[in-house]
Amino acid sequence: MRKTKIIITVGPAISSLGMIKRLIKKGVNVFRINFSHGDYDTHKKAIKTIREASQEIGKEVAILQDISGPKVRIGDIDGILKLKKSEHIKLTKEEDINDKRSLSISYPDIIDMVNVGEEVFFADGTIRTKVIEKYSDYLILELLNDGELTSKKGVNFPKTKLKISAITDKDRDDIVFGAKNDIDIVALSFIQTKDDILKAKAIMEKYQFNPFVVSKIETGEAIKNLETILEVSDGVMVARGDLGAEFGVTKLPRIQKHIIQVANRLNRPSIIATQMLTSMKYNPFPTRAEVSDIANAVYDGTDAVMLSDETTIGEFPLEAVEVLHDTIKDVEREYPFFKAFPSSNYADAVAKSAVELAKNLDKEALVSFTISGMSAQLLSQYRPKQNIYAITHSLQTFRRLSLVWGVRPLFIMPKIQNPTKLIYDFVTRILEEKRATMDTRFIITMGSTTGQKGATNFIRLLNREGMKSVLASEF
Repeated sequence: MRKTKIIITVGPAISSLGMIKRLIKKGVNVFRINFSHGDYDTHKKAIKTIREASQEIGKEVAILQDISGPKVRIGDIDGILKLKKSEHIKLTKEEDINDKRSLSISYPDIIDMVNVGEEVFFADGTIRTKVIEKYSDYLILELLNDGELTSKKGVNFPKTKLKISAITDKDRDDIVFGAKNDIDIVALSFIQTKDDILKAKAIMEKYQFNPFVVSKIETGEAIKNLETILEVSDGVMVARGDLGAEFGVTKLPRIQKHIIQVANRLNRPSIIATQMLTSMKYNPFPTRAEVSDIANAVYDGTDAVMLSDETTIGEFPLEAVEVLHDTIKDVEREYPFFKAFPSSNYADAVAKSAVELAKNLDKEALVSFTISGMSAQLLSQYRPKQNIYAITHSLQTFRRLSLVWGVRPLFIMPKIQNPTKLIYDFVTRILEEKRATMDTRFIITMGSTTGQKGATNFIRLLNREGMKSVLASEF
């Protein structure tokens, strides 16, 4: 079983039911819907199609809602603005149609936050400038390189602490949409501090919406506050597009490794995104550098890798997913399994002990009976070589675990208080469905009192004799 998960972005190239079914069969675990584009009718249709395809195939997948956040952009430009190094342009609070070298900005108050000497980047960092003068309504910028600008390009302020909310009015509406439309995972864009996540979660709570919340790391401030951000997040996405614009692409590999390391230590699933297989938008084969990029992300310990343009508008979406799958499978033949982290609580210690037993006794699989999914996620943190099977009574948990490294959500079972009866039902079902034999050896983690979140407190070894004993149980 492939352990690192695959996320792809929904778009025109893969919008049909038939294509979604083929992609699920190819191994896609999570479908991302980008709320920076499209309208609610389009998104509803995508959700319906994904759920229908999943049901027809008999394999649950998760849906990730990627909320756009306060993306800072310039205003309209008449045609193409050609720029030369050392020239000056203006960045203004209000549009000046009479000045062709004056650029307005979508968040005018940012002008007040920027200081002389700081840098301003445009169009994913391809146009770089430095602030040389500051006035009440505009900045004078000196160009550091040649280039061209067109309307609505993004703007980055790599050395400026921007005091703008990461949750916009549109984001609030999108969260409400997610609450009403069966979304499993929500990714929050342009997070700077933990307060941004808490603000989003407060909105979710009003609508009894409890998705898996992923923080997208895209700014210098987010890197500074990484640990406190992850403490209140459920997962993290390394959004390499804006990170590259903020820091420069040569620093991205180091930053990516750092984010994955922190996420692994804090047990937060991580996603690597942006330009994984860009060349496959128009070519059926990847470059060698792209394959190495995927492999390095897997070796570093990411939980998932993600495709964007490759599947939204690309000509070879199925081939791109195949490349991800095949590359991951090959890397995992020599993966650095069994990672070591200090235990932080009782449940963590149980998971660590179970993985140690699996390693030393060479059991075939770990089985986690879990309500929230955390018990399975704790096992995943230690990166066991064995498969991790998750058993839960929650469809939401079942789907969300599609994101977590090494976890295979296996069954949705009724909520049962008696742990012996729960194990009996599990053994009966896996044997009936021929998912295991009497000689399959499992290590089970669960709570002595089932049905309580966070109550995992014991480990049971299950082999042929153990299965006989379970099947002979009386209730």
